[in-house]
Amino acid sequence: MCHFIALQRNPFPFNCTIFDIHFKRPVLKNLFDITLQNRKRLHKILEGTPKRQLLEIPNGYNNNIWWNIAHVAVTQQLLVYKLSRLQIRIPAEFVDRFKKGTTPDGTATDAEMKQIENFLISTIEWMEEDYKKGLFKHFNEYTTSAGVTLKNTDDAMAFNLYHEGLHMGAIISLLKAVKK
Repeated sequence: MCHFIALQRNPFPFNCTIFDIHFKRPVLKNLFDITLQNRKRLHKILEGTPKRQLLEIPNGYNNNIWWNIAHVAVTQQLLVYKLSRLQIRIPAEFVDRFKKGTTPDGTATDAEMKQIENFLISTIEWMEEDYKKGLFKHFNEYTTSAGVTLKNTDDAMAFNLYHEGLHMGAIISLLKAVKK
């Protein structure tokens, strides 16, 4: 786990160990920046893709673009906030609909889509702010379905980026399939 030095100007620790790999301060800052860039891309996809295509489940797939985008927002909250014993910042009904193990029902209201669209950026900004404030003090160790054991919030943030990358790949594939 990373520890803060009270007098340091930069809120990120001088160094940290995540998955038994030693990182310096710029890597942690980059973790937030890369996640935010991924979310901006998801935001652009959600905003620029017709609703019909967002909700379509193409042959050979078991989910849709909309589900993948909402799932990413939900999973980040569960991995980083819930496992850190902090209150998640998205409605419980989204968690119930988009957590691991759920499947899309092919529906979404414009209001739901707008909420998720707004959460894509804000949840990452909140995560960085809360990290800088030192709110992530506790963590319930968790082994993911990928076999990675998350021992602290830093691990959860790193794994979340990996998870989002997997879903970005699925979304890119789905975009190609729905545009045929």
